[in-house]
Amino acid sequence: MQNAYGIGGTIRSTFNVAGALAARHDVEIVSIHRTGGTPKLPLHRKVKLVHLIDTRAETGADRDNGLLQQDSTLIPPVEAKGAQFSALTDKRVAEHLARTDADVVIATRPGLVMYLAEFGTDRYLKIGQEHRIYGTHEPNIRAAQDRAIPRLDAHTAVSEADAATHREHFPGVKTKLIALPNGVPPSEVEPSDGNAKLVVAAGRLIPVKRYDLLVKAWATVAATRPDWKLRIYGRGPQQAKLREQIDKLGLNEHVRLMGPHSPIETEWAKGSIAAVTSREESFGMTIVEAMNCGVPVVATDCPHGPGEIISDGKDGLLVTNLDSDAIAKGLLKLIEDDELRHAMGKAARISAERYQPDAIARAYEDLIESLGGDTGTAPAPAGSAPGEPRKPAPVPLSKVLRRTAGKLIRPLRRSVAKPATPTVKAAIKEIVRKPLRCTASCRVDTDGNIVVSVDRKGLSGEKLSLTVTRRKEGKPISVPLKAPADGKGAYTAVLDRRELRLGEGRWDFHVVRGDDGARRRVVSHLAEGRGLVELEPLPGSPFTWWVAYPTVDGFLALRAWNRKQHAEARTVRQGNNALTVEGTLHGAQFTADSKPAVVATPRIEAASTVTAEVTVVNETAFTFSLSYADLRHARGGDENTVWDLALRPAPDAEPIRVARLVGDIVDRNKTDIYPVIDGIKPYLTVNSDLAVNCPAPEGA
Repeated sequence: MQNAYGIGGTIRSTFNVAGALAARHDVEIVSIHRTGGTPKLPLHRKVKLVHLIDTRAETGADRDNGLLQQDSTLIPPVEAKGAQFSALTDKRVAEHLARTDADVVIATRPGLVMYLAEFGTDRYLKIGQEHRIYGTHEPNIRAAQDRAIPRLDAHTAVSEADAATHREHFPGVKTKLIALPNGVPPSEVEPSDGNAKLVVAAGRLIPVKRYDLLVKAWATVAATRPDWKLRIYGRGPQQAKLREQIDKLGLNEHVRLMGPHSPIETEWAKGSIAAVTSREESFGMTIVEAMNCGVPVVATDCPHGPGEIISDGKDGLLVTNLDSDAIAKGLLKLIEDDELRHAMGKAARISAERYQPDAIARAYEDLIESLGGDTGTAPAPAGSAPGEPRKPAPVPLSKVLRRTAGKLIRPLRRSVAKPATPTVKAAIKEIVRKPLRCTASCRVDTDGNIVVSVDRKGLSGEKLSLTVTRRKEGKPISVPLKAPADGKGAYTAVLDRRELRLGEGRWDFHVVRGDDGARRRVVSHLAEGRGLVELEPLPGSPFTWWVAYPTVDGFLALRAWNRKQHAEARTVRQGNNALTVEGTLHGAQFTADSKPAVVATPRIEAASTVTAEVTVVNETAFTFSLSYADLRHARGGDENTVWDLALRPAPDAEPIRVARLVGDIVDRNKTDIYPVIDGIKPYLTVNSDLAVNCPAPEGA
């Protein structure tokens, strides 16, 4: 691989299939570059990961190697630049391919295919992979790869259509050209129930994904069904253009750019529909990932992947490629038909099973056997089903002799050291305890409580408890951690939102062992928020809301809000002359003679307070508008002026901050973005409170 320390689709697929192959084989992943301490994606413990060049900041042994600055003599410039191939990669890859004792070597991108063809030997099978589409490479890359492919034993494409294209371009070559799709494991998250009014898209924000067509289509969807929302996950060079398009179409309350998220499965499961609008897709891992989560996909019928993955009308919809109207029509079809949407979601989960990594691993074993390689498993019996377990092949006599010798020698080695007496063993066990290694997942149950499941593998000792500790406070709150009834499952703790009172702020999870007081922070595996998307706050006061999330360094944390009263900004609309907010009041109610008002309090003394009337819709619902002209008039001269918004339910009542807290999003200031209109820009603070900014004029 070029770099195993990223989060791309090729890395995910390679890790998935390598893990499945490791159940029956010795598997090694060779990362040309090492740019991080540990991989960002999970890798099976039996898969060995090595690197050839270490360019980690500050610690990388090769970061100052002069050969990194010299051009590769083998790889075309465009490929070399994109994959950071250099004279040093030429040298290190050649050395590795000369000394490896592998039986099979697989190259995962064009430059590596070229290396394998040039430096590979006949001691092992040489297999190349194509993760894009034949005709999409830059001409020099395509030409170099075309020269390399006939020198391999096999070359795989991720779709049958692209494999057929390869066979057309290489008539008569001995290289076996077949389709082997990417491996996508079954989802561990709670599948979508298809009820949330949410469409999800995910992938790199690059031109080929055509998210601009999706945003354009959503303008049509929002006009018909404004209650549905669209989320786009990912990052990339198109982000600024997409933001500009969303602002121009006035879709800020309808479309959210969510940024990257890993693992993405927790976000697919929040949606009821997935959208894939690419101009072309070599495979479409995002399609299978969404289907694994029980989410039907509306995808453009582009070359090549979607049409081979989706059964149109059964487990998803295929719509005309590059047609925003067709995309909107397909989305609305599933939005308007609850029964069809639910049926497709169930069918999608079943359809996705054929891409499970073990099935793809079996296909690789079949390919290797067809090339004359030894996979260590007996051929599948005639008539057996695809993926059916095969009996191990007979063990060679040499291995039998080695194993027998080992059984005789190992006890002799162990007998050299005098075994500890039972008393000494017990004493050592009493003094030295296994360290805690705590990994947990969490999800929201039907009552809105957060259920934390701690993996039992990292736990030891008695009297275990889960604690939550507010940062900068250091006073932990303990929650019982119950052992699994069967002794095999996870330990569980429930954070009951009706009973547990957590102060406002960010809280960290720890497991504490009562025996010796050992305390270990909890690593996040899956922080599922599906249950929060449609959840409503509990009635009464105080208002409380929790969102569990993984920190940037991978630990499980909780964002808590706790307020005596709260005014939730459900909708923020930017008109031509005023900012209008529709919301709900929590922990208080309006009365017939309330006479509520909204108060915009400036953060600088030079500016003035702005007030406006609040229209009461019912006991808890309200709406108000702030005039742009009034805000500009109240600004502090030419200074940048920010107002914090609060609702005063009655003339003598305490103001209640207006904020957007309800839902599954931790940091609204990163996702709920609004443009400047007529000199006024609403925004959400780091605490998700609603504020209004009147920027200073340019040059002031």
